[in-house]
Amino acid sequence: MATQDKPRLDPVTARAVIDPTSYAAWDPLLDTFDRLREEMPVAWVEASEDAVHPPFWLLTRYDDAMRVSKDNATFLNNPRTVVFSLTEGIEFAKQFSGGSEHMVASLVTFDAPIHMKYRKLTQEWFMPKNLRGIEDEIRKIAQATVQRMIDAGPELDFCKLVSAPYPLHVVMQILGVPEEDEPRMLMLTQQLFGGSDEDLNQSGIKDLPPDVITQIVAGAVKDFEAYFAKLTAEKRANPSGDVASTIANAMVDGEPLNDRDMMGYYIIVAAAGHDTTSASTAGAMLALAQDPEQWAKVKADRSLLPGIVEEAIRWTTPVQHFMRTAAEDTEVGGQKIAKGDWLMINYVAANHDPAVFDDPRHFDAARSPNRHLAFGAGAHQCLGLHLARLEMRILFETLLDRIDSVELAGEPARSKSTFVGGLKTLPLRIKAI
Repeated sequence: MATQDKPRLDPVTARAVIDPTSYAAWDPLLDTFDRLREEMPVAWVEASEDAVHPPFWLLTRYDDAMRVSKDNATFLNNPRTVVFSLTEGIEFAKQFSGGSEHMVASLVTFDAPIHMKYRKLTQEWFMPKNLRGIEDEIRKIAQATVQRMIDAGPELDFCKLVSAPYPLHVVMQILGVPEEDEPRMLMLTQQLFGGSDEDLNQSGIKDLPPDVITQIVAGAVKDFEAYFAKLTAEKRANPSGDVASTIANAMVDGEPLNDRDMMGYYIIVAAAGHDTTSASTAGAMLALAQDPEQWAKVKADRSLLPGIVEEAIRWTTPVQHFMRTAAEDTEVGGQKIAKGDWLMINYVAANHDPAVFDDPRHFDAARSPNRHLAFGAGAHQCLGLHLARLEMRILFETLLDRIDSVELAGEPARSKSTFVGGLKTLPLRIKAI
């Protein structure tokens, strides 16, 4: 298809949909997606002078996002990067990894048949029947977390005290990382996913140039790899029945995992395993703090809690996009897509599509059905979705038992990130029971 025939975004909109600050501002970005869904639901995005990147198709409709997410034969996770990056970052990743556009090789960068072979290594760990065995331990972690929150009150930052450390502690227990190493894991995750945000990347400097952000992310990856190389040796010498022991001693096609794939496996479990749940947890608390009536309702009727958890995941959409590459000439939403074209599945846009979700910006705990795409769909659907729901349910059961009322004590702030987003601060005022 000739370039001039493509429905191309204007430069201002093209910049906005990839700008981390747009995702921090949130509502203006949702306005943009609303407009694009009507005018240009499958749009061609080209580089600008201040943001040089390969061109790609932006998908903003739910149906298109669902179709591409589920069709893993036509839309591939490899060899092009699955996370949007500027050209400079892609070239750096190639040098860093020895040729791959992926700085980290993990489940999200694999296609069939290797993807399912790797996924099966730990899949059983995260199924409901196995999670029931650790539910009591998760509840203890939740109780200790809420007690720390009460001790720090009545005013506190929910992100710092609760939504960040709680899922981190849970997933590190499952993985087999000692508790004293959790602050390091949190810092590295924030640098990996929040490299553009001055608070999360630890720099304190706004608007860092892209090459510096890339160096911060690469440094986090190296630090993760150094840590997990040491942990691998320990788990091979003394396997202890945790996920780290499973990964360290895993075999695929009769061979142990190579170092790059093994390190990537650890990183995806360690980082994605808590940061996304942290974002959804903070989103749920923000919605409840803004609506005291809803807090009172769920306090009186706990059967509403699963709905609050599910709606928080949709409303927040922690994983804001993934990229795919067309394996063949095809069509999406009536638009011709050429083999090799890059596509952005924008889950924020899809989860705010009014054709599927009535009044999508409204937090509706009774929303049913709620077939959101925050966990993805198809073969790459989130491995830890059952754990995320369980963690959130247990935490909010504990909060509702111990907290009488909650309200905002300041203005919340979202992270500046195109990939994994959500709140980075949530000032609250609580009244304990």
